Amino acid sequence: MNENEPAGAPDEEEDFEALLNSSFKEPSRLDPGQRVEAVIVKITAEWIFLDVGRKGEGYLDRKEMLDEAGNLTVKEGEKVRAYYLPSKDGEMHFTTRIGAGPAGQAQLADAHRSGIPVQGTVAKEVKGGFEVRIGGGVRAFCPFSQMGVRKDENQAEYVGKSLMFKITECAERNVVVSRKAILEVERQEKARALKESMKVGMRVEGKVTSIQKFGAFVDLGGVEGLIPVSEIAWGRTEKVGDKLSVGQAVEVVVKKLDWESNRVSLSMKDALPDPWERAAELWPVGSYHHGTVVRLATFGAFVSMGEGVDGLVHISRMASGRRIGHPREVLKEGQTVEVRVEAVDREGKKLSLSLAAITRAAEEEAATLKAYQDQASAAPQNIGSLGEMLKAKLGQEEDPARDADETE
Repeated sequence: MNENEPAGAPDEEEDFEALLNSSFKEPSRLDPGQRVEAVIVKITAEWIFLDVGRKGEGYLDRKEMLDEAGNLTVKEGEKVRAYYLPSKDGEMHFTTRIGAGPAGQAQLADAHRSGIPVQGTVAKEVKGGFEVRIGGGVRAFCPFSQMGVRKDENQAEYVGKSLMFKITECAERNVVVSRKAILEVERQEKARALKESMKVGMRVEGKVTSIQKFGAFVDLGGVEGLIPVSEIAWGRTEKVGDKLSVGQAVEVVVKKLDWESNRVSLSMKDALPDPWERAAELWPVGSYHHGTVVRLATFGAFVSMGEGVDGLVHISRMASGRRIGHPREVLKEGQTVEVRVEAVDREGKKLSLSLAAITRAAEEEAATLKAYQDQASAAPQNIGSLGEMLKAKLGQEEDPARDADETE
């Protein structure tokens, strides 16, 4: 050992090499049909070579990246999405669209065996499903149940569309495909992403997929949530179908998340302005409005004022000069009434009302009394009382001497 050589240097090099070798792990093998995101490293006259993150390069046919005019649609350095297509010699062969060219029955069989999606055009609607044309004219059948179409959708709208399918059966003259399987994989991928990003209180957009008595189901893009009937609007919702329709785009707020049970609770009203914030402005004290009686209780009647706000007419403010046992003696549900706003409690979300007919009568009576009082207070104060006036009059009649003096 050289005295000038640092002690332990060879051992350190060996340790580093051993550590490097132990830390290196061969990437897991690709499964047939597995999708990858790969970078284009070289383009030749026939092939496009891909960096798939492992020893060696993958390749795909250059023809797959040509448009209808024969122009190349990608360039070196770009990323492409491709599917692994195993070959007998172990080469990493990839494809972007199985069955989209004149590949023939052998390519479709490989796609079926490997679980690789294929591109097809919905040719027409047939008994029990759709006829789908794959590649250079291979006819396939997709049952209605495997198209991923909702019952309320117009099935004819899919004719002529180019979609991705998965081959479920493949024989020489019998090819059956499923779009539902593709949609399910996409849904699961979107669901995983949503579970990581979605939080309570978030505003999200979705589409109504189903209308029920208890609410509406909404597709959030991979995850389905429920808007309970009480969360559809600030006002009372008697029938969900009056407020929402299937396919309608809605903005909602996430109320509860239960991923274990796959339950997502949503609110549409929380995405709308709270009418109580402007209650004092919309219904100032002393103002008169028309509303609809929505519910009768023993203590009074609830009247819808619009904007999702109900006010209460207490039973004591329903009749004048008489007692009533129940509001139904005066009002009925569905009746339009005029009311006067007596008090506004924005924090407690309470609106106190009275029937306008009763209030107006009381106001007129009060106005009449005040007018009489004003008139009485404006009369001369030196004429004395009525008794004094009568006494003075009688005194004059009983004093003849004074009358004589007045005559002279």
